[in-house]
Amino acid sequence: MKKRIAIVALIVSGLLAFLGTACEGDKITVASPNGNTLQGITVSGEGKATGQPDIAILSLGISTLRPTVAEARNEAASTMQKVIDSVKGNGVAEKDIQSAQYSIYPEYDYSIVASQKLLGYRITNTVTIKVRDIDKTSDVLDGATAAGGDLTQVQGISFTIDEPDALRDQAREDAVKDAKARAQRLADTAGVKLGDPISITEGSVSSPVPMRDALLGGAAEANTATPIQPGEMDIDLTVQVVFAIE
Repeated sequence: MKKRIAIVALIVSGLLAFLGTACEGDKITVASPNGNTLQGITVSGEGKATGQPDIAILSLGISTLRPTVAEARNEAASTMQKVIDSVKGNGVAEKDIQSAQYSIYPEYDYSIVASQKLLGYRITNTVTIKVRDIDKTSDVLDGATAAGGDLTQVQGISFTIDEPDALRDQAREDAVKDAKARAQRLADTAGVKLGDPISITEGSVSSPVPMRDALLGGAAEANTATPIQPGEMDIDLTVQVVFAIE
């Protein structure tokens, strides 16, 4: 029994020494909950899958400043309706148009010291547009910009994948393979035999941060379409796997 404990202690010492040098940052640890028996090897695996976005999401707004709330509201309402009509005319369904933000507030000129002058009332109205035919994103954007004129704001453009499950499955498979490879290297270095997985825990799933704060004002040039590049999206996934030691 003493000999067995000594062997286990030696294995743990070797693994910890290995962790402190070669695999720093790999998040590889030795799990020994009860302190007497070597429970297994715990590793983190990472997987990535890349796909092309098939949906564009636009954040379009109208911002107007007028002397009275009534004037500002009327102009904002009529202009936003023109934007919405343009978006629908470019094939976006009504269910894919959603009001996102609406605000009314007084705007002042503070340039005069110890005084303030009321410039009028600012109304901002923003809608989120989901463009399912991603090839028409430029048409939707340019049409809405032209319809809104100088009151138009394009507050953000982002892209997503409508059905990402297949990519997540691919990333998950790669993450498990990565975890097994890391565990095998650790076991080989320590001189032990890697067993079957005891437990698998899925960690975080992440995607690229969408483009934000793209601000446009005024109508687009009649013969120049806005270039839109959806690019690619990465789905990153991590797993934590505990392997037995045979």
